[in-house]
Amino acid sequence: MDNLLDTLLGYLPLASQQHDVLRPVVGLAIIAVVAVAVHFLARLVILRVVEAFLTAQQNQRDDLLVSRHVFRRLIHIIPAVAIVALAHPMLPEHESLADAISTASMLYMVIMIVLFVDALLNVLLDIYRTFEISRHFPIKSFIQAFKLIAYFIAVVTVISLLLGKSPLQLIAGLGAMTAVLMLVFKDPILGFVAGLQLSSNRMVAIGDWIEIPQHGVDGDVLEIALTTVKVKNFDNTITTVPTQALINDSFKNWAGMQRSGGRRIKRAVHIDMNSIKFCDEETLQRFSRIQYISQYIADKQQEVADFNASKNIDVQEQANGRRLTNIGTFRAYVQAYLKNHPKISQDLTFLVRQLPPGETGVPIEIYVFCTDKRWVEYEGIQADIFDHVLAVVPAFDLRLFQNPTGLDYRSALLPSADGVYASANNR
Repeated sequence: MDNLLDTLLGYLPLASQQHDVLRPVVGLAIIAVVAVAVHFLARLVILRVVEAFLTAQQNQRDDLLVSRHVFRRLIHIIPAVAIVALAHPMLPEHESLADAISTASMLYMVIMIVLFVDALLNVLLDIYRTFEISRHFPIKSFIQAFKLIAYFIAVVTVISLLLGKSPLQLIAGLGAMTAVLMLVFKDPILGFVAGLQLSSNRMVAIGDWIEIPQHGVDGDVLEIALTTVKVKNFDNTITTVPTQALINDSFKNWAGMQRSGGRRIKRAVHIDMNSIKFCDEETLQRFSRIQYISQYIADKQQEVADFNASKNIDVQEQANGRRLTNIGTFRAYVQAYLKNHPKISQDLTFLVRQLPPGETGVPIEIYVFCTDKRWVEYEGIQADIFDHVLAVVPAFDLRLFQNPTGLDYRSALLPSADGVYASANNR
C-alpha cells in the first residue's frame, strides 16, 4: 500500500516534503473512492440480480424479502467492510485517524446488521402468518423478544467499540445493573412470559372473539404482541390490554362456539302462577287443533285415560289421578315448535325446561343451539323465536308475568282519579 501511495504521489509535481502532508489525504481519497465503488457495484449487480430473481419466482413469500428491503440493508455492510480493511493500510502513519475511521465504520456495520436482522425477523413473521397455524400459535411476541435481544447486543457492542473494551467485559459489568434492568424491562419480561403461556396453552389466537368485562373488551383479537394484545370491539373501537392481563384476569373466549355446530340460545319466559290450571275437555279440544301438538294431545289423553283406568281413579275430582295442565301443554308446544324450526340444531343440547318458581313466576327456559352463528343473524333468529313464544302464551290460557307498570296502577286507581278530576273541573 505504501508503494501505491508513493506511486500516486510521484505523478504530482510536488516536493518530497509535501508528499508527507498529502499522504493521508490521498489515503482518505482512495478509501472513499473504493467504498463508493464497492457500494455502487453491490447495488448495481448483487441487489438488482437478487431482487430480480426473487421477484420472478412464483412463490409470493420470496417477494417479502424484497418488500421488506432485507438485501438493501445487507449491502450497506459491504462498503463498511472495505473501509475497515483499507483504513490502516492506507493510513499507516496516522494510527489514531485510522482507528477512528475503523471504529466509525464498525459502528455503522453494527447498526446495519441489527437493521438487517430486524427486517429478516419481520419477513419470517410475515411468512409464518401465511400458514393456518399462525392463528392458533402466534409468534409475534417471540419475534419481538428476539428483536429486543438483538438491539440489546447491538447497544452493548456500540458502547464497547466507543470505550475500546471487549463486549464480554461490558456484559460482565452489567451484573450490578441487573435490578435496574429488571425494573426497566419489567413489562416486556412479563409480556414475554405471558405470551409463552398464551401460546403454549392455546388460550387465545388471532381472530378469536374474546370478552374481558373488566377492561371493556368485547371483540376480535387483531394482534398479540410482546406487551399488549390489540382487540377490535364490535363498536369498531380498538382496545389495547396488557398481555399479562389475559393471564392474571379471567376472560371469555368464544372461539369454541364459533368452531362448534351452533350458538347457544338460553332465555326464559316467566309465567304468572295464577294462570296455571288443569285442562278440561273443551280446552283439550281447542289445543288439539294446534298443528304442532295435535298428536301430542291425542297420545297424552290416551296415556292419562289408561293410567287412571288401571288405578280405578275417580276422575270427577280434579285432585285425583293424572291430568294435563296448560303449562305442560305449552311447554310441549314450545318444544315441538323448536323441533320444526329450520335454524335450531337437533344434534346439540335441546332442552325446554321449567325452572324453580319464584317471585317472578314460573320460568320456562329455552336452552337450544342456533345453527347460524353470525351475530346479527343469530340475534334476529332468537328474537323471532321469542316473538312467537310470547305471542302464543295467551292461546294456552296463560299469562306472562311482569312487574306492575304505571299503566297498571293508573287502571287500578282510575275511578278515584276520575272523581278527583271531576271535582277539580267543577270548581
